Amino acid sequence: MNCHQCRHTCHPNPSKRRPPWWRWSRKQKLPRSFHLPQALPKIALVGMPNVGKSALFNALTGSYVTVSNYPGTTVEVSQGQTVIGEQVVSVVDTPGMYSLLPITEEEKVARDLLLSTAMNLVIHVVDAKNLGRMLPLTFQLIEAGLPVLLVLNMMDEARHLQIHIQTEPLAAELGIPVLRTIAATNVGIRELKTTIASYVYTPQLSATY
Repeated sequence: MNCHQCRHTCHPNPSKRRPPWWRWSRKQKLPRSFHLPQALPKIALVGMPNVGKSALFNALTGSYVTVSNYPGTTVEVSQGQTVIGEQVVSVVDTPGMYSLLPITEEEKVARDLLLSTAMNLVIHVVDAKNLGRMLPLTFQLIEAGLPVLLVLNMMDEARHLQIHIQTEPLAAELGIPVLRTIAATNVGIRELKTTIASYVYTPQLSATY
């Protein structure tokens, strides 16, 4: 295929390419009035609306939840805590987003939280029966250098539609862990916590806090 001679997207070294939002978005800072617990490892739940993200958040945190508006907006952000082994972990349920290129106020808040806070793990929750249209956000999260775990939620609905997803080849292709869950009935939550443990107990990351 012939080069189209553009100057904005091509790079002589493909390994050094960055998505078009990269340079700008990395400069954003989290408002000082919004705080996540500094002494705890942090994980964020990310995903499009209606993928069961809040159900997964509730399965992880139970009743230890606070809801507050992001400073300067009417967007609500839920924060909670979960216990992984003997480690207390801070969990934030980001507003629904389709892309790291924000269009709505909710997407901007979610993007700012991800790129301005040192997260031990970003859990991308997707609707398993609509995996194809949700993977582009997974690619963006990986390209942003975030530690990503992909959760295929609503597996019961996918199976009902005879959709079968092989997680091992998908994980190998993406280079990140891939798990199945049915958050509404707590299916797969134990395996999810086991995988989270490998991130929140990493000595290199723990030394940061």
